[in-house]
Amino acid sequence: MMEYKFGMDEIETKISILQEEFTHLHDYNPIEHVLTRLKTPESILEKTRRRGLDPSFEAIRDNITDIAGVRVTCSFVRDVYQVYDMLSSQPDIEVMAVKDYIEHPKPNGYRSLHALVRVPVHLSDRVVPVTVEMQLRTVAMDFWASLEHKIYYKYREDVPQDLLQQLQDAAQTAADLDARMERLHVQINSHKDSFGQSSGTELADHVVQQLHEMRESQGGRRFV
Repeated sequence: MMEYKFGMDEIETKISILQEEFTHLHDYNPIEHVLTRLKTPESILEKTRRRGLDPSFEAIRDNITDIAGVRVTCSFVRDVYQVYDMLSSQPDIEVMAVKDYIEHPKPNGYRSLHALVRVPVHLSDRVVPVTVEMQLRTVAMDFWASLEHKIYYKYREDVPQDLLQQLQDAAQTAADLDARMERLHVQINSHKDSFGQSSGTELADHVVQQLHEMRESQGGRRFV
């Protein structure tokens, strides 16, 4: 478990460095927040039993790939891919597998970019390659996934069909919001020069107008 924690810490440190760099050297930081999760030994053994695996260290290392997890939440979809590219291009990170659930959502509407990566952990007497699961998603995707998890937990995975349909609809709404907010972000950046440094009120009015149009196009519904 220590090896997996150290591997998770290595990835978290790399992300923290990127956050610090963007905060101090760039105008915009694509990373909103980061969460880490280490499975408990009980959870690992339960998954081992459920999958009919031999409860040995070797079998667990070879087959249970989500013991250490890091979740990165970004502002926009393009940020998700940018942060992934920055991390995966580092020479000591080996990308083992990628599943793009943003481009190809799951049937229930789930969207996120998953990557299994391997990072070297330097111990006192050896170097251990450790597998870490990375999940990268937008704020809207993260909100939807959190809600979906709570609903499945409440119904013990036996979710009524009408709720499943509403979850799918909500996932599409979240995707539409991501697309609209990204377009707004691009417009704001393109208008900065034309508005100028002294036209903050005019720029704010433009943003408010864009948000108002977004709300009207959704029938007046509020996004949380």
